Amino acid sequence: MGFGQAITHVLRNYVNFRGRATRSEFWWFTLLMVIVYITLFIMSSAGIATSADPQLWGVLAQVGSTGTLVWFLATIIPVSAVWFRRLHDSNKSGWWYVLTIMSGFSGFVFLALSALQNQVAFTIGMVLGLASGIGGIVLLIFALLPSTSGPNRYGDGSTSVSSGNSPALPSHP
Repeated sequence: MGFGQAITHVLRNYVNFRGRATRSEFWWFTLLMVIVYITLFIMSSAGIATSADPQLWGVLAQVGSTGTLVWFLATIIPVSAVWFRRLHDSNKSGWWYVLTIMSGFSGFVFLALSALQNQVAFTIGMVLGLASGIGGIVLLIFALLPSTSGPNRYGDGSTSVSSGNSPALPSHP
């Protein structure tokens, strides 16, 4: 699967958390995400660096930072869906992704609460942050694993299953 085909397939399966996604589909889409985020970061950084008043961001910085937020909100569901399908392709549950994201988010919340000089919240935030970091490494390893050859509990591995067109096999998140 090439770059364009992978992007098209992921976007057509915007909310499809069932089935499977090949490594090429996942990694081409990940490359698109990296390219867009780097471009938006460069725009924001250039806009901030060239602003006449450090307290007021230039138009380029505003476009870059707003674009980052809009891009994040527009792609949070397809990113999650392709992660689920990629995990399914190596016969892993999509709940690995949820566990990692939730531990990271919870860790962030507890670290923010620790700003109130709460040592317990700080410790919990650090532990959850560490768990999220370890989960991220585990997810990376899972994403690098080869596909399960032949059918698994999430589908038969063909493109038609990963696009959600085959109701014959049950799928699990």
